[in-house]
Amino acid sequence: MKINAGECRFSKRGLGVVIALAMAGATMAALVLYGIKGVAIYSKPVDEFLSQQGRVMGRAVRVEGNLVHGSLQQRVQPCEYRFLIEKNGTELAVHYPQCVIPDTLRDVPQIQVGVTVEGKLQQEGFFLASSVLAKCPSKYEMKEREQRGDRAPHSL
Repeated sequence: MKINAGECRFSKRGLGVVIALAMAGATMAALVLYGIKGVAIYSKPVDEFLSQQGRVMGRAVRVEGNLVHGSLQQRVQPCEYRFLIEKNGTELAVHYPQCVIPDTLRDVPQIQVGVTVEGKLQQEGFFLASSVLAKCPSKYEMKEREQRGDRAPHSL
């Protein structure tokens, strides 16, 4: 059996292309995984978050809880909102240095407002939020509330 030299070159060239593509793919996968690791944001309820505060100090995280009634305060100079969120009896002070908050973040008696804040826990013990999300009640919750005579927080 005779082997043609041109066929061997093609095979070697093909093998080289396959190796180069595999290396490029591995490099891209490594970059994606490294990039995701750096920007991954953990989401925890207030009580779990505060039990791990040594591990999360200064890291970007999301914290979930309910607005503590009577705690929502607006400061004019500098423009900032301050409030407390809680879960299972554990409270977290939140500072949000923005002039505008979501419409659904209202302190209305007898309406529980779920809040998710994203930001970093500060050495002083408060959470500096870069974004605030107030959860809207589902349509099923709203039907139950309407039957009790309650109104949605954003319709007040």
